[in-house]
Amino acid sequence: MKSSKNILLAGVGGQGTILTSKIISNGFLDAGYDVKMAEIHGMAQRGGSVTTQIRVGESIHSPVIEKGTADIVVSFEKSEALRWVDYLKKDGILIINDYSIEPFTVSLGISSYPFDVVEKYKGKINKTYVFNAFKEAEKLGNPRAMNIVLLGAIVKCLSLEDIDWKKMIEESVPEKHLMLNLKAFDAGYQSSVG
Repeated sequence: MKSSKNILLAGVGGQGTILTSKIISNGFLDAGYDVKMAEIHGMAQRGGSVTTQIRVGESIHSPVIEKGTADIVVSFEKSEALRWVDYLKKDGILIINDYSIEPFTVSLGISSYPFDVVEKYKGKINKTYVFNAFKEAEKLGNPRAMNIVLLGAIVKCLSLEDIDWKKMIEESVPEKHLMLNLKAFDAGYQSSVG
């Protein structure tokens, strides 16, 4: 990696956004880069928004990504793309997991869910990739591995193959779930993104 990277992951509590960020950060640290990570989890245990910002390079002074500077924004839940797309730089990559988790305000009839998120961004942002990581993980036997499917897609989109991601996964997940997560990583890497 020749220049610094700004990576923003946005999801909903319970989707594994923070674990994915820790794996990414550890991978870069293991490769000798300076890494700063910030995480924001509002009402995460109640299905609220969870966001992590990762900045990596030779010398990074702050974990905060400013609007218009993210190399990649990954929306673990598709409506989160609406909240964070302004952080994407002009030639950045947007990955949308075509998976919905309706907030309680929708259940109560207070608000409506923006089901047209994919249509809204496809074609408007040059590098927009949409796929259903939940279904990919479900095919492997456990939809909870969706975050590692998305990790594989991130690695592919940013061409980060020089880091031993499988080692990072092995160091981060319980042994009983290791094979599933390695398969999930491969599924994301072999997906149609990138």
